Amino acid sequence: MKLRVAMIGGGLDAFIGSVHRIAQNMDGQIELVAGALSINPEVAVASGKQLFLDESRVYTDYKVMLEKEAAMPADKRPDFITIVTPNFVHFEPAMMALDKGFNVVIEKPITFTLEQAKQLKEKVDATGLTLLLCHTYNGYPMVKQAKQLLKSGALGKIRKVYVEYPQGWLSTYLEGTGQAQASWRTDPKKSGKAGSMGDIGTHAFNLAEYVTGLEVTELCANVNIVVEGRMLDDDGAAFFKFSNGATGVMMATQIAAGEENNVKIRVYGEKGGLEWKHEDSNTLLVKWLDKPTEIYRTGAGYNSSFAAHNTRVPAGHPEGFLEAFANLYRNFALTVRAKKNGEQPKEEWLDFPGVNEGIRGMAFVENMVESGQSDVKWTKFVI
Repeated sequence: MKLRVAMIGGGLDAFIGSVHRIAQNMDGQIELVAGALSINPEVAVASGKQLFLDESRVYTDYKVMLEKEAAMPADKRPDFITIVTPNFVHFEPAMMALDKGFNVVIEKPITFTLEQAKQLKEKVDATGLTLLLCHTYNGYPMVKQAKQLLKSGALGKIRKVYVEYPQGWLSTYLEGTGQAQASWRTDPKKSGKAGSMGDIGTHAFNLAEYVTGLEVTELCANVNIVVEGRMLDDDGAAFFKFSNGATGVMMATQIAAGEENNVKIRVYGEKGGLEWKHEDSNTLLVKWLDKPTEIYRTGAGYNSSFAAHNTRVPAGHPEGFLEAFANLYRNFALTVRAKKNGEQPKEEWLDFPGVNEGIRGMAFVENMVESGQSDVKWTKFVI
């Protein structure tokens, strides 16, 4: 049987909702059965109709949806809830969904505040349910290959990490035009303490910790508002100290005019380094101290089981954002189904970000803001 999902947010007027639905559908493992797809009742109803949902399972209030869907018979009740709303509407629906016995998929950052993220973890732990946090870049095969290479010790002790996420879409005062995405992402009442640091900085931070397997312990940050009139940061950078003594540099900006989403990470060890970038996501470069550079490619037989498990097409065919997103959903679905059947999920299935990554992401946001406002050179990374 397919896993059944109900969605909160993600109606026809939202970009990310369709991305989630494509990812859910890609492996034939998941079926959308209900939704409270917009705070606008007309959009909610129209969205449900266009998605061919049963009219009785199209809602205009997520609280009503969770109450009614929780009361559905076992063969109709959703297995999980996907939450694709602005940041300030993450915590309450996630907590309510868990209370009703639903597993949860949630967009990043996980909550509005670090304290909420901690409360959410307590709820996840208490219920024993599964939560997926959508850090998409974790789903790329060559990102997983990079992680496994570093974990194996092939490059020796990690010494240096560089990670960057340049965008240019907020190079102008776009929120002043009424553009919906820009409006809520730059509004502290809806986005939280940070703008670019919460939106894309969390991706860069998560990628650095995920690939290296290390944790940031100290940071020295500079967080800026560049565009006049903007209420939240649109640019920032930081020096990092990691748990093994390595150092790093992170840059995340939304005012790099002309840039799209070229996420990039470089990691250097004692014996060599590696490099992955979003613009050429099928390629991983491994640069050695004493021999020629190696080029790892998605779909090749020499890759790890983690990379192979998350590869969908033969070598030479491009795999991108939608496939990476679908990898997160597939691993989550395989894990949820295994737990339902009383089975132990495979290690490769469990390789997706969850509530712990969510807490560290929110701690990153709050530590970046605090460090950026401090005159102290280095501040401890506090959770």
